Amino acid sequence: MILIRSLVFQIYLYISILCASILVVLSFPLPYSMKFSIARKWGVSMLWIGEKLCNIKFVVEGRENIPLEPSVIMIKHSSVFEAYAQLIVFPEQTWVVKKELQWIPIFGWALHALNAICINRKSGRTAVTQVIEEGKIRLKKGIWVTIFPEGTRMKPGETKKFGISGAALAKAANVNIVPVAHNAEDVWESHSLEKKPGTVRFCIGKPIETEGKEAKEINFEVKRWIDSKMKLISRSHF
Repeated sequence: MILIRSLVFQIYLYISILCASILVVLSFPLPYSMKFSIARKWGVSMLWIGEKLCNIKFVVEGRENIPLEPSVIMIKHSSVFEAYAQLIVFPEQTWVVKKELQWIPIFGWALHALNAICINRKSGRTAVTQVIEEGKIRLKKGIWVTIFPEGTRMKPGETKKFGISGAALAKAANVNIVPVAHNAEDVWESHSLEKKPGTVRFCIGKPIETEGKEAKEINFEVKRWIDSKMKLISRSHF
């Protein structure tokens, strides 16, 4: 029964992404707030269908830690879940994504309409420079920037070196970093169809200030908080 429900959920995921992407593309001339509201409503629908079909509950912890001013969000990445859950938690935002996603018909166009920063992850310093330059523009417009610092979805219990672009952007723009840990991997393992019943704890840490710090120091501080929190909330971490 779990597999059948998971399959129905997966079908809804693909169809709803397509529909939401079409709406975003059609709303291209409209203000960013209206385009983002479409993405946020899609995120709400995903959380609702996940709870109804797969009994996946969602709890936000540390919402009081979200600052009023635009910031850089750095989130542990393990599944698609956190990609849509963040849409309803944080203010208007955009994301740093791999450039291959922009080649997907309709979905890639929607990413462009939503001001996503599409980078070549293999280009090293060039990608970091791009994130800084484009990210500063977004932040000045009041749009938050989300980065998955590990650069890819990690399997349960795994972690890797954080990319420097998020810390470098926050330092260059003189904004805070908001770290986020969650245990979505306990209910939805990367590249797995099965969605297990459970509660996803979406934990938001206190803003990490960047003024007077080096990017490597900032990155270490963010990774230390996320990794330590993961040990506390995830059944499968470490």
